[in-house]
Amino acid sequence: MPPDLQQTEQIHALLAGRFSPRRFDPSGVVDDPTLHLLLEAARWTPSAGNSQPWGFLPVRPGEPDHARVLPHLAPSSHRWAKDAGLLVVALTRRYVDDTDLLYSEFADYDLGQAVAHLSIQAQAMGLSTHQFRAFDLEALTEELRPRPGWAIVSMIAVGTAADEPPALRERRSTADLRAAPWSTPTA
Repeated sequence: MPPDLQQTEQIHALLAGRFSPRRFDPSGVVDDPTLHLLLEAARWTPSAGNSQPWGFLPVRPGEPDHARVLPHLAPSSHRWAKDAGLLVVALTRRYVDDTDLLYSEFADYDLGQAVAHLSIQAQAMGLSTHQFRAFDLEALTEELRPRPGWAIVSMIAVGTAADEPPALRERRSTADLRAAPWSTPTA
């Protein structure tokens, strides 16, 4: 067995079993206690200077904000994201309060960690997540009008997967992860 596959068997099952479904079961509801736990997991994420520069707009089918978000999805994501029990618009606050800094170089990184925490919590609760950026960023920003200093970065679909993980999941090797930043690309 190749070393990468051996290591995959040794990582936590929540990480090894995670996949991004391409179909969600529209009957899979994300209730208020579940939503609270997902946001609680994100809340406990570490951040640079404890700035916690993330914010979320969670929207569920039937809620008014869900109807505001759906029209801005690209056709490629609308096909499957519309059926998720929850869509989460992920924002970051790039402006740093009470400092001379106009831009935090860590804000997007910290938001990514918060989304990862939310995703693993969802996995632990038997839910699936699919992170995506296939939406009209400019139109969604205009629609939602976040406060100055806040920027929409991505979205997360959360719910009950209606498809199975692929039998083969291709991932770059750990050797490539280490070498790629220093290697000359081949054509």
